[in-house]
Parts: sequence; C-alpha cells; structure tokens
Amino acid sequence: MPKAFISGTGCITGSGTTAQSTLEAMYAGTASPAPFTRHTMDWGKDALVFAVDDAVLQASWGSAEKYGRTTRLGIGAALQALAAAGLTPEEISNKRIGVVMGTTVGCSMNSIPFYEEYRTYSINPDAEKPSMLPIRRFLRSNPAEAIAHELFLTGPTQAIVNACASGTDAIGIGLQWIESGICDMVLAGGCDALTRVTLNGFNSLMVMDSEHCRPFDETRKGLNLGEGAGVLLLESEDSALARGAKPKAQLSGYATACDAHHLTAPHPQGRGLIRAITQLTANGSIRPDEVGFVNVHGTGTKDNDAVEGYVMHTLLPHVPFFSSKGATGHTLGAAGGIEAALCVQCLEQGSIPPTTGLSTSDPSIPASPVTVATTFAGTTALSTSLAFGGIASVLAISHI
Repeated sequence: MPKAFISGTGCITGSGTTAQSTLEAMYAGTASPAPFTRHTMDWGKDALVFAVDDAVLQASWGSAEKYGRTTRLGIGAALQALAAAGLTPEEISNKRIGVVMGTTVGCSMNSIPFYEEYRTYSINPDAEKPSMLPIRRFLRSNPAEAIAHELFLTGPTQAIVNACASGTDAIGIGLQWIESGICDMVLAGGCDALTRVTLNGFNSLMVMDSEHCRPFDETRKGLNLGEGAGVLLLESEDSALARGAKPKAQLSGYATACDAHHLTAPHPQGRGLIRAITQLTANGSIRPDEVGFVNVHGTGTKDNDAVEGYVMHTLLPHVPFFSSKGATGHTLGAAGGIEAALCVQCLEQGSIPPTTGLSTSDPSIPASPVTVATTFAGTTALSTSLAFGGIASVLAISHI
C-alpha cells in the first residue's frame, strides 16, 4: 500500500502561532487561559478560554467580510503547512491535491446579531431588514472549499463534522485518499473558533472549569474551550521523491470506532477507544512496541480522563502520555489537527512536554500523564480523539 508522508504542518492556537511555539509554552509553563471578551456571556461572567489574538489573523487568510473566523484560521494553518513543506500556492495550483477539513463550530451560522435583527424584523415588518452579509459569509465559509478556492486546487474536497473527532477523522480520510491513489497531496486537519453559542452550550452541560483546566488532576472540574487550527500536508511517496522533499514523518495509520454507550459520555471501560487502538495493531499499521508516546484527548472532565487513564493502563501501561488541552483549551473540531501537528513536532525533538495544569494526579485513575519533559523510546506517536456519540478515533504518526 502506498505510504503517506507528512511533509509540512500548520498549527495556530491560543498559546502559539506554530506547533513549536505552542510546545515551548507548554515546556515553559506559560500557557494559560484568559477571560473571553469577544462576546458577553449569558451567565454573567467571563469564561476562561484560549483565544487566538486578533492580531494573529492575516489579510492573506481572507477578510472578515469574506470568511468566518473558523475558516480564516483554517486557511492560515494550511498556508503554514505548505510553507513548512517548501511549497508555494503557485506551485501546487491545479495539481492532484485534495482538501479535507474537520470542524464543528464552522458548520453553524453563529451570528447572534443577525438572528436578533431577523427576529426584530419578523415581528415588526417596519423595522430595517437584516443584512444578508452574514448569510453570504457563512455560505462561503466551508473551510475545505475555501482553502481549495484560495489555493486554486481542483482535487476532492470534503468537510467532516463529527464532533470533537472531526479533525482526526479528516486526517484519516486524507490518509485514505493518498493510499488509494486519488491524490498526490492532501491538506487535512481541523479548525474552529470560539463563539458565544458554543460557550453557552458547554456551560449548559456543566463541564466547563471556571479556573485553568487541570487534565487528570484530582481537583479537575472540567475543560476550558479554545480556538485555532491544525493542518497536515500529506504527500505520497512518489510525489515526495519526485520533488526531492524530506518529509517530517509518516502517517502510518488511522482507526475509528463507536461504543454507542451514551450521547456525551464514553463507555466507562473505554470500549470504543480500545477497539480503535487495537484496530491499528490488528491491521498491521503499527506494533505495540513501536509506540513511544500518546497525546491523549485529555479534556479535564471527570469521565474523559478516567476512561483514558484506564485504557492507557490496560493497553499501553509503560508508554508515557500527555494532554495538550491545558495549553490549547479544547478546540473541538480543530483538536485532532492541532494535536497531530504537536505529535509531529515531538517526534522530531525526541521528547514530550509536561501536562499543563496537572499538579496532583487523581489516585483513582490507574495511569497518569507526564508532569515533566520526558523522552521516549519508540518511533510512533498515537493521537487520540473522543467525541460525543461514543466516537473514538486514533492516528498513528511515525518518525522517519
């Protein structure tokens, strides 16, 4: 089966504008959330979030009038991945390059002002008609289509909306496009932006921490939300050889499963995640002894961390692992792309960062993530994503 290499990565988070700068914040312990001031929250106080500074968004990512924030972040990460692979937009236009992007926030028309104006007008026809600009912007803002449009790409284009596994699933589909010979290259990952709707939704679920989130900590109370984008440039072996490229890593496997246990909570024994990881070993994508570390989903919620700790203890008891969400927040559809980019960077430098926010491991969880910078022995990283509906998806990324 044709190999799929990772030739470049793009990563934008609330703690850094690249994968490396995000990791540096984790190593230094400087990553922390801040009050969300872009919108006023309905519950009377600011939520702590990992927001991307407005100054980071660039004109080359499209204007705020043309695209929504989620899509602009996705374009930025895609351009970063191309540059990291030594390619320019002009060099790839009209080639066999696909785009597959995961999102959750980006699939919704989250314009509260438009809804308010429309409601006012529907009640009072004499009121001013609402502007259709938000509707036109939303219809242009499918992140996969927008990236393809901006880069003049004519390959397959697909947006994946599968809750918090969206970015991981998008990369998995990109892997399948390379392996099947449909594409020579694929831009794959995820992007999502913070909105008032999302924050209100997670607040209603009572899973948001009012302080800095603490994955796997005995005092953890929930998650902090974040925004950003993570994109990998996947490339076939033939394409990489033809242009003399030196890939960063190999995307060696993808698996997904569903435990069908609960609408929002994973199965207590992690049946879906266990099934997904064992698929990777059963189909020959990896061997258990090759796994050097795992970047777990690690949201800081009671159920998620307990389940993942149980799975790590059961399947990979001697493998170090960490959660990056204490430094990025939970970026929803972007999480899989961001965490895959961080895994590539960790493989290159030979170590994983401490789990930001964790100070006292929960003694009821049989395995805990690292709390200091840690080297590893294996050549392959696993990146796991758990999602509402019982979804568990896993990527295997190997050092070359």
